[in-house]
Amino acid sequence: MFAVVRTGGKQYRVAENDVIVVEKLAGDAGEVIVLGDILAVGDDKAQIIGTPTVSGASVAAQVLEQTRGDKIIVFKKKRRQGYRRKRGHRQELTALRVTEILIGGKKPSPVKAKAKAPAKTSAKSDDKPKAEAKETAATKTEAKAEPKPAAKTPAAKTADKPAAAKKPAAKKPAAKKADATPAAKKAPAKKPAAKKPTGGAAKK
Repeated sequence: MFAVVRTGGKQYRVAENDVIVVEKLAGDAGEVIVLGDILAVGDDKAQIIGTPTVSGASVAAQVLEQTRGDKIIVFKKKRRQGYRRKRGHRQELTALRVTEILIGGKKPSPVKAKAKAPAKTSAKSDDKPKAEAKETAATKTEAKAEPKPAAKTPAAKTADKPAAAKKPAAKKPAAKKADATPAAKKAPAKKPAAKKPTGGAAKK
C-alpha cells in the first residue's frame, strides 16, 4: 500500500518502513507524528485520488533525527553598480520513518518503546561489587608495598658533649714597615738680630 503525502510544499510517495527527509517538522527523535495532507492512497488493485485530499486518510511516521542539509551559496550581482552579495544557507530537515498508512479515520497505534535492556543495569550492579573487591585488593597490595619506617639510630655521643671552647688564635704583631724616606730634619730656629743703638744716645 502506498500514499502520496504533501508536506513542506512538496509531495512524497511513501510506503510502510520508507525513510524520507522532509523540511523541518516539530518533534524530538523517537516521537510519532501524523501527516494528514494525503493526496492519494492505493495499492496494486485500486487507488483513491483526493479532491484535493483523501478524507479520513493519514500517515503515521516516527522522527529519526533533526538535521540540516548541505550548504548552498546565494550570490547576487548588479553589473556596473559595484553591488555583490554572497550568502550561505543550510536548510533544516527532519528524517522520518513511515510506520503506518491509515484509512477511514483510524488512529495510529502507539509505538512500543524499545525496552532499555535491564541486563545492562543488572550487569552494572553486578560490576559494582567486583569493582569494590578490586579496589579493596588494590588497597591491600598498596598497604603491603608501603615500606616500613627505618629504625631510629641513637644520636652520636660526641654530639652530647659540650663543644670545646676554641682558643682564639694569637695575633702576630704586625711588622713595622721601614719608612721609605727619612724624616726631614727640622731647621734650627733663627736667633733674633741684636738691635743697634740709635744715633744720639751712642755718642758721648
